[in-house]
Amino acid sequence: MGTIPTVTDLIDDLQWRGLLQDSTDLDELRTRVAAGPMTYYVGFDPTAPSLHVGHLMQVLTARRWQLAGHRPLLLVGGATGQIGDPKETSERTLNPPEVVASWVERIRDQLAPFVTYTGDNAATLVNNLDWTGPMSVVEFLRDVGKHFPVNRMLAREVVKARLETGISFTEFSYQLLQGHDYYELHNRYGCELQFGGSDQWGNITAGVDYIRRRGPGRCMPSLRRW
Repeated sequence: MGTIPTVTDLIDDLQWRGLLQDSTDLDELRTRVAAGPMTYYVGFDPTAPSLHVGHLMQVLTARRWQLAGHRPLLLVGGATGQIGDPKETSERTLNPPEVVASWVERIRDQLAPFVTYTGDNAATLVNNLDWTGPMSVVEFLRDVGKHFPVNRMLAREVVKARLETGISFTEFSYQLLQGHDYYELHNRYGCELQFGGSDQWGNITAGVDYIRRRGPGRCMPSLRRW
């Protein structure tokens, strides 16, 4: 058996566990983490009535960040859950809004045991329907869609895979919704970090680029995936 390395900080710990794959700027993230507590978010779409084992890594990583003194925002997508992130194979089945709303509450309850809701870095549960729901189509296209270059949207791997078989405008536009979530959390809560699974990398970087294009606001130091 190999020697277990000495873990000196949170980033080292996540790397030792094999949880870090990509980052917009790992050195900048280390600097920001060393400077003090920060607010981060991870999202869960209610496309089914329950979380599953695939979500466990995200939940436990959120817990590790909180134990290290950082503040978690756990987003349950009442809006994005009605759309569904594109799959490489086919279109998702659209569930009725009232069904998605009931699943939002179930998933919120399932997340509750894994984080702490008291103290200086108390977790906050948020629902993206709160800011997406009131927007008109014209407002969304003008204020959000204007900042997303179509050529970059087409470059996302899952979109390229679906171009052969077809992809609806609904699912194609999903990355606008998730990118706008990051913008709203950044401005409402001072969120500086987003992480998620490898399949979310295109959505995550789209959100960072959107914030830079739309501005003004505090600079996003980095973000992660595993």
